Amino acid sequence: MHIERAEGKDHRVLIGIWEASVRATHDFLKEGDIEALRPLILEQYFDAVELTCARDETGQIQGFCGVAEGNIEMLFIAPEARGTGVGSLLAAHAVERQGATKVDVNEQNKQALGFYKHIGFSVVGRSPLDGQGKPYPLLHMELVQGRSGKASTPA
Repeated sequence: MHIERAEGKDHRVLIGIWEASVRATHDFLKEGDIEALRPLILEQYFDAVELTCARDETGQIQGFCGVAEGNIEMLFIAPEARGTGVGSLLAAHAVERQGATKVDVNEQNKQALGFYKHIGFSVVGRSPLDGQGKPYPLLHMELVQGRSGKASTPA
């Protein structure tokens, strides 16, 4: 598995991974929410972040991460690649190479909350609404300074 910059030609694959991942982990979202987010992500959000992807040995993208201004804005893994270390690899790259120290997580997404806690982030605040003003509370997380200051891959 290796991390590389995602290009515009990768966006169609990335939006497919995004949707599959959201459907596997964001059961609190309504179908209309997903439908409304898809074009925003494809046409605006991908271009607003420094986008990297994880490719396997065959060149297939297994996950991606977007960072802007020290924040992990998006981290999505293909459902079949979950639990294989792809998320940890992308998060470590975001922290070590892109300077990410913060992330917002949907409060209802317990898997993501556990993941970020596991790699060294802690909750420092909460907002009752998400970025679109929807009633999906966000937990604001920051990298814990007492730990190595780096995301780590699982042993």
